[in-house]
Amino acid sequence: MKRWIKWTAGGAMLLGVIVAATAASGLYLAEQRRNRYIDIKPRPVAYTTDAQTIERGRYLYASRGCTDCHGAQGTGREFVNDGKGTRIAGPNITSAGVVGRYQPEDWNSVIRHGVKPNGRPVMVMPSEDYNRFTNDDLNALVSYIRQLPPQESTQQAVVDLPRPAWVLYGLGVIPDAAARIDHQLAPSRPVPAGVTLANGQYVANMCIGCHGADLSGGKIPGGPPDWPAASDIRPGSHSADSALARYPNAASFVAMLRTGKRPDGTPIQVMPFESLGQLSDVDAQALYLYLNAPVGSVKQEVGTANPVPPAQGTKSSANTVPSGAGGLKLPG
Repeated sequence: MKRWIKWTAGGAMLLGVIVAATAASGLYLAEQRRNRYIDIKPRPVAYTTDAQTIERGRYLYASRGCTDCHGAQGTGREFVNDGKGTRIAGPNITSAGVVGRYQPEDWNSVIRHGVKPNGRPVMVMPSEDYNRFTNDDLNALVSYIRQLPPQESTQQAVVDLPRPAWVLYGLGVIPDAAARIDHQLAPSRPVPAGVTLANGQYVANMCIGCHGADLSGGKIPGGPPDWPAASDIRPGSHSADSALARYPNAASFVAMLRTGKRPDGTPIQVMPFESLGQLSDVDAQALYLYLNAPVGSVKQEVGTANPVPPAQGTKSSANTVPSGAGGLKLPG
């Protein structure tokens, strides 16, 4: 009996040592990952004051999730605070804030690649969604942001996470956006606006950050532990009990985007309805069409990287292929 107690105590002590060593290692690696240098060569964004382009940028800003983190006026806002150690806030992105010294290529680096102008990773930025922007749409979004009235704000970027989350980040279990992106992937080519599969596929890029590169869902990377898992919304993979089965037609799906509620009236948690509600009817219906497309009817275009890069960073030539003229209506 005494021998069994000794073995149990010894095993518990050994386990404690292993856990402590793993935590210490994870925290050390997290600091290394946060400070790694990512070598990319982004193309400069083309600034414009053209009214039609600015309006396109306004639509993208309102519907692509920018308001959820930076506020309608771009002055920054706190968007996660669970009272348990997780607090995240987006910074002021008017010309009076952090972007005031951005060069044309810096916008591409941060938005498309999740990489700061100094080559370090942005800790919270859905760049895996924005990586598939056409060049025209990226130019439009940036041009709109740059014309926002400068407003003084003390709101800085805040990423406060519990220690276990930093350990998981250090061990590569929770990747940052830059680690999930194929930085060599060329930008999406423009597609005509309309209720079409092609437009719906382009719109669906806004879902990658939460639902994954293949839209199969699962635990949302970096989200608080009490956040529900993202649903599997892969085109052609829906069963009778899947999330999309609740929406028998485009009208019911669009109503969900507008209200944040299921057809039975129950609220949906976590999804960025402040932005989703701003999708145009054309884009919302195109998204529904795409998500309900039969298997094999559309070609998947995945732009994320599976492996987590080493702490010292990666080298790539990023999004240097220009798109043609035009652009399409896309949300966020």
